[in-house]
Amino acid sequence: MLYNAYELQKSMFAGASAMANFGAGVLQNPANPFAYFGGGPILASALEVFAHASAPRGKPEFGLETTEIDGREVIVSEQIVLRRPFGQLKRFAREGVEGGPKLLIVAPMSGHYATLLRGTVERMLPFADVYITDWRDAKLVPLSDGKFDLDDYIDYIVDYLEHIGPGAHMLAVCQPSVPCYAAACLMSADKHPCRPKTLTMMGGPIDTREAPTAVNTLATKRPHAWFAQNVIATVPMTYSGAGRKVYPGFLQLAGFMSMNLGSHMVSHWEMFKHLVQGDDDSADQTKDFYEEYRSVCDMTAEFYLQTIEVVFQKHAIANGTYTHRGRAVDPGAITDIALLAIEGERDDISGLGQTKAALSLAANLPVAKKRYLMAEGAGHYGIFNGSKWRTKIAPVVEEWISAHG
Repeated sequence: MLYNAYELQKSMFAGASAMANFGAGVLQNPANPFAYFGGGPILASALEVFAHASAPRGKPEFGLETTEIDGREVIVSEQIVLRRPFGQLKRFAREGVEGGPKLLIVAPMSGHYATLLRGTVERMLPFADVYITDWRDAKLVPLSDGKFDLDDYIDYIVDYLEHIGPGAHMLAVCQPSVPCYAAACLMSADKHPCRPKTLTMMGGPIDTREAPTAVNTLATKRPHAWFAQNVIATVPMTYSGAGRKVYPGFLQLAGFMSMNLGSHMVSHWEMFKHLVQGDDDSADQTKDFYEEYRSVCDMTAEFYLQTIEVVFQKHAIANGTYTHRGRAVDPGAITDIALLAIEGERDDISGLGQTKAALSLAANLPVAKKRYLMAEGAGHYGIFNGSKWRTKIAPVVEEWISAHG
């Protein structure tokens, strides 16, 4: 019922958005006298904000067609180099550029598409041969393709690293820090030839007992059964994944929006004022952010529930009880993968110390292969997007990869 109710609401808002967009266009038409005086500009701006906020959204495009390397423009093309039912491995091939470190960026499976890391990819393209995990929307995966849980996530990471080949580096943004760290432990124990040379973890919940945030508190104060009963829905018949149990992306988005509702309201108010003033460039910046932020996808119920239990309730990787398909995950097995832990000073999703814990857990890794960076003034999103990422954080990542290549 929950999913069907949402679909009905989405359909209604899609029509309202189209009408509001049409109305804004009429009021802003140069041939319309109301576009220049009276309440016309104010009403048009209000309709435009509503139309943008209520419009239905699908999977965004990366749209990274070029990059600049050594002062020259280089054409970039997206290539799907490996397909799996729940995610594909995508490469951003740089025309005429050979060599450079191979970098696997592992995107979070947390309700948003991999395009949320567009800024991350864009900044690393001049430096590295970039690959990214492009996870599928679970509501589009037929039941015949089976399940996908945290164990499968780790298997996919290993598969992707094997496809890229020996000598790769890995960068995990937020949630995948845990499965990437687990994969590094398992591959190190096996002396796997394709284990990454470096693993950079950014704002990841390795030990959520450190500086717990509102997200951590919610996961611990309610029993596991509550999540299974209240946030899991069944995909309706209108999608190819009909019948699959999922944690809907719209619920994830609602949770994130409610955490900072005041900030989001101010952002839309500022967008409205910019439109009234004719400052389209400033309004477009806000629009671009929310265009990506509101584009959400579903994750499988088994992945979500296992993550809640293992990572946030049992703190399994931090207290040494984490297992992958019955096999112990031992951080002590990491002896030659250089680890870089990055945290944002103002991160309200993963608190300070949660990612840093990965360094102390890897007790047998030499100190020279461990590094910690606390990004001053950076929130969760700012760790991997925006000016602080481009100018303060990315250079440290590049330096770390170069030093351990």
